[in-house]
Amino acid sequence: MNVPARTRSGWLAALALSVGLLGAACAATVTVATPAAATATGNVATGNVGYVRLAHLSPNTPPVDVYLYSFGHAQPVIVLKHVSYGTVSPYETVESGGYTVAMRAAGAASSSKPVLSTTVEITAGGAYTVAGLGPKSGLRLEVIRDRLSAPAGQALVRVIQASLRQDRVTIRADGRALSRDQEFATVSSYRELPPGTWTVRATGTGESAQTRIRLAADGIYTLVVLDGPGRLAITALADAAGSSVVPKGAADTGFGGTAPKPGGSPVPWLVAIAAGLMLILGGAVIPGGAVRLRRAEVRAR
Repeated sequence: MNVPARTRSGWLAALALSVGLLGAACAATVTVATPAAATATGNVATGNVGYVRLAHLSPNTPPVDVYLYSFGHAQPVIVLKHVSYGTVSPYETVESGGYTVAMRAAGAASSSKPVLSTTVEITAGGAYTVAGLGPKSGLRLEVIRDRLSAPAGQALVRVIQASLRQDRVTIRADGRALSRDQEFATVSSYRELPPGTWTVRATGTGESAQTRIRLAADGIYTLVVLDGPGRLAITALADAAGSSVVPKGAADTGFGGTAPKPGGSPVPWLVAIAAGLMLILGGAVIPGGAVRLRRAEVRAR
């Protein structure tokens, strides 16, 4: 059957439109899936990886840029730009081995001398938090080993005391003490709690803060006590969702925040729209399509 030139051009236009939409969907995949603040590079071998996250927990230290270098390599594996107080990045997956963490003033050249640096040995399956702790005059980078497994059916909770205004803080969950008179810039041991929703209260010598958190069975959490605007604040970090799940590192509630995460991908919707347009336009302009539509119209009359 010969296809009229107008019909062929319409069919080609519909095809081009559909292909364009599918191309836009693919482009959206790249844009949405790229985190804005944390960038990891390099290939990671399956089964030979660990997890690391970076935190700025020094109240009177200005924003910084944080770099993670693998031993023997000049190019950073992870770069976090303009990290301000109270920020804890999500966990990044890296190959096991030795790394250097370098902290520079925000906006400083990557080739400039770090203000502070430390090393961390990441083991396969291990998780670590490298945090800037202490006052500006005594700032240090501390490597904190994180746990990834909890007693069956229970939750583990620990506290990082990062409030400078309240040099000692007591933290309770529904009256149960998680830590007592915890000093500034220290990390408590993990405490075991039953799963459920808990009211957590941090009390210093002159300020207090309260929040509610939900603890999941087999979950592991870090509560960070911070100097909020005119008061204490509590950030709850979900370190791991269970012994069989890799670290999450997202903030559940509280002051401060984490590095941005990509939102839900629009690709399925774009693909569905493109496919629908192909069907609709195809029915109207593909060879024989106009004839079928006219016959249907006549039958309806």
